Amino acid sequence: MLPTRRATLTDLPAILALVRRVVPLMQASGNFQWSVDYPNAEVFTNDIEQRHLWVAELDGAVAGVAALTQDQDDEYAQADWDVTQPALVTHRLAVDPAAQGQGVALALMEQAEKQAVAQGLNFLRVDTNSENTATQRLFPKLGYRFAGEITLAFRPGLRFFCYEKRLG
Repeated sequence: MLPTRRATLTDLPAILALVRRVVPLMQASGNFQWSVDYPNAEVFTNDIEQRHLWVAELDGAVAGVAALTQDQDDEYAQADWDVTQPALVTHRLAVDPAAQGQGVALALMEQAEKQAVAQGLNFLRVDTNSENTATQRLFPKLGYRFAGEITLAFRPGLRFFCYEKRLG
């Protein structure tokens, strides 16, 4: 299992460089969830200051990132789950293209599960762009169930698939 740890401000340049490598590949595959403007340094700095951002390392370098929060967008009410139930939600999951297929996303999703348990939460949730076939294969393998499709006001014109895992 790859090591994961909370991100620090000193990780910010590596995280932003990773995102700069990921975004063009996402867009080339028809996934316009992220852009040159989002996610950005301000978003990741806030995640770090809130102690929500985690990184996975491969050979001592940042190979993946994920924000693990209890933040659920209002639009989550569109999905087939109970939004009144607190949950740990994975946001801004990204894996360096050079590290794909090496267990980076798996390590971050397992960290999400550990955090949920530590916080006494029974549910894990995540949404992903409808064009992101890699995550749509990954989440069911990890025990997540498909919970429907939503739209998000801050990403107009895009569709997102929701997944949920119940713990315990």
